Amino acid sequence: MSATTHSTTAPTSAPAPARGGARAWAALVVLMLPVLLVSVDNTVLGFALPAITEALRPSGTQMLWIVDVYPLVLAGLLVAMGSLGDRIGRRRVLLIGATGFAAVSAAAAFAPTAELLIAARAALGFFGAMLMPSTLSLLRSVFQDREQRRLAIAIWAAGFAAGSALGPIVGGLLIEHFWWGSVFLLAVPVLIPLLVLTPLLVRESRDPNPGPVDVVSILLSLLTMAPIVYGIKEFAVHGLAVVPVLAVGIGLAAGVLFVMRQLRRPIPMLDMRLFRRAAFSGAVLINLLSVIALVGFLFFVSQHLQLVLGLPPVQAGMVLLPGLATMIVSGLVVVPIARRLRPGFVIAAGLCVSATGYLLVALTGGDASWGVLLAAFVLLGAGIGAAETVSNELIISTAPADKAGAASAVSETAYELGAVLGTATLGSIIIASYRAAIVLPSGLSPADATAASDTLGGAVTVAEGLPAHAAAELLESARHAFDSGIGLTASIGVTLMLTAAVLAVFTLRRVRG
Repeated sequence: MSATTHSTTAPTSAPAPARGGARAWAALVVLMLPVLLVSVDNTVLGFALPAITEALRPSGTQMLWIVDVYPLVLAGLLVAMGSLGDRIGRRRVLLIGATGFAAVSAAAAFAPTAELLIAARAALGFFGAMLMPSTLSLLRSVFQDREQRRLAIAIWAAGFAAGSALGPIVGGLLIEHFWWGSVFLLAVPVLIPLLVLTPLLVRESRDPNPGPVDVVSILLSLLTMAPIVYGIKEFAVHGLAVVPVLAVGIGLAAGVLFVMRQLRRPIPMLDMRLFRRAAFSGAVLINLLSVIALVGFLFFVSQHLQLVLGLPPVQAGMVLLPGLATMIVSGLVVVPIARRLRPGFVIAAGLCVSATGYLLVALTGGDASWGVLLAAFVLLGAGIGAAETVSNELIISTAPADKAGAASAVSETAYELGAVLGTATLGSIIIASYRAAIVLPSGLSPADATAASDTLGGAVTVAEGLPAHAAAELLESARHAFDSGIGLTASIGVTLMLTAAVLAVFTLRRVRG
């Protein structure tokens, strides 16, 4: 009887997805190389900013653009490149991006001016947009079993934290022994193995029914991102004026047109219907808010450790290392927990832990010791590591398989947009507070006065050429002015984390583990 029952029901049962073997896990290692590269680059750049400030003497706005233009261009093109990968092949786009990224990284290392470094960073954003959606979408084709895919995505997400953990140590050593451009040369030895091994280990995958290349949508996505971020930066410098308000208005209008165009097209570049799924849209918003808080924290803490507390780059990196290691561990530990508990509650609990980390900094009023910052980042990393793993898996698993590239691009767009807004908003608040609070000593030349009032790094550089009394006066005022914005920024970080936790509870309440 049991045999008969089995034979009649078997044809109607869905076959179990094939489990990946050793080749799949080797492919995961290769696909993590660009993830490690991007996260290392982000952390290394933060620790290289003082050296870049001293060598190239950028203005405050130029310094923000050096940081922001890469994720800005990358975020504006991620959806387009994800769609391109769905169309012509995700592996092909990955290899093109890796080649271009390595070449431009070598050029960026020798940029003689701030303007050329900004241009090189923009080109890196173009090629970087080819790397990230391809890696995450290829994981879906490599790991068809959901349990294996959840673990693979956890390891993939931990790659961001691993790269960030490696970045301060490697970057600190490079900055102490070589010139600032050496941090960009890290891309070359990382991407060469990717170019060699990817064709051997990763099969090509694409959407069997891709839509046409939509140039108008690509331009609208860029026209949405660039003016909004530019407007935020200008607001930090000039306050509520016509130019920043107009820029933000143009960006918002372009965003509306982009959405309307996607809804009208039979095969859109970005399927906006994905956002009707509560799990998908909720996970995307959680990613966005989490990364804003994370990148904003790294922006001010790296400068506070080096320029206020006076730690060398390697020691400053060691202060962040426990938090970054915690981020990796929590991203892996949460995998078995997410199988048994509702994802919304897991994410909300993690983000409340992260809010506690920001609260520690807020309570100091900005004048935080390295021990407080270490503890705060451990708490921040523990929560965000768990939240990012679960939310990324939800984004990929709730999207149709043939739209894996576009869904991966949305996930990465949320990450990179969060990186842009984290620096543009929280970073701009700190810079605006710095400019409002600094008191310059008398006798400075106009050029030195401009440099010292623009950025903390500029003030430190100017102080090196002043008499001892004037240098001490300038440094004390500059450091106090910089820290005056950290307390407010940390309070905003607490709000962002708690808002994301509430979103997790409400948007993911029907999603089971």
